[in-house]
Amino acid sequence: MKTLTVVIPCRNESKYIAECIEAIYGCVLPESTEIKVFVVDGMSDDGTREIVNELMNKHTQLSLLDNFQQLTPFAFNLGIHAGGKVDYVQIVGARHILSKNYLLNCIEKIENDSSVWCVGGKIINEYINTTGQVISKAMSTAFGMGLGNFRTLNKSGFTDTVTSPMYPYWVIEKIGFFDEELIRNQDDDFNFRVAQAGGKIFYNNDISLKYYVRGSYEGLWRQFFQYGYWKVYVNKKHKSVTTLRQLVPPLFVLYLMLLTLTILGGSAVFAVSSFPLLVYLLMAFYFASKEQDDKAGLWAIFKTFPILHVSYGLGYLKGLWDFLLLNKKPSDKQKRLSR
Repeated sequence: MKTLTVVIPCRNESKYIAECIEAIYGCVLPESTEIKVFVVDGMSDDGTREIVNELMNKHTQLSLLDNFQQLTPFAFNLGIHAGGKVDYVQIVGARHILSKNYLLNCIEKIENDSSVWCVGGKIINEYINTTGQVISKAMSTAFGMGLGNFRTLNKSGFTDTVTSPMYPYWVIEKIGFFDEELIRNQDDDFNFRVAQAGGKIFYNNDISLKYYVRGSYEGLWRQFFQYGYWKVYVNKKHKSVTTLRQLVPPLFVLYLMLLTLTILGGSAVFAVSSFPLLVYLLMAFYFASKEQDDKAGLWAIFKTFPILHVSYGLGYLKGLWDFLLLNKKPSDKQKRLSR
């Protein structure tokens, strides 16, 4: 008998939680596998809890846990602890809809390759409005998310992190639970510890999850600002830059800041200094045109790229200022959910 715990961190996800849960119970599993699903809810007030309670009548191995801290890493750990010592732990976002082969293929990969300590699949972006559609297209490009980002991979292979990951339980015993101080990037931190301990993270392009992308630029800005901000805190914790691509957005923002000063050197100096910006704009136009044919759609994707890059870069620089220069703890403001 194999045992699997599925942990769903959740707060105010009434639009998606039922589809998320039903997709999990619709997954194919190896024979003689017992599955327990824990929705770890941050005290939702939008009807999410009522939906889960109703589904508990249908799925006897579904449980609702209270997350009074209302923060993601606490939800991860509460769910893992509730499941006890099992064979496998699967993390699933409340907006993630797993493909039918997701759980089976993850288990098979881990069992067949002892070097693999974590498995995750391909993200298929879904959108709830026109803005979400534009954001989805921008986030599906290497220019938008960076070379090597798992969101843009198109074939199976090893990577530095994945979403909706599965781990053998012994990995958690070996490297510890999720860091509850990290309100963002706790998965990056955990997977970095996996790599440090000698494990590999496998991206399986043959399994997928549908992800409902945020439908507002304000939410996108706040989301990526927090990604950049918390990334620095992870780096400080490990005394290491976990990936090189994370440095590109803050360097780009610094370049933009310095570019304005070159005006003081005259038009010729400014023109020469503007060349990298021109290259960036041409690349943004090229990748936007690959995703969209009509003029309005192309322009919408084009302007989404700097939102992704500048928000992340500013967040990263804010993190450098707070954590490295001032030696401060994370700001309470950056613990706010980016809905």
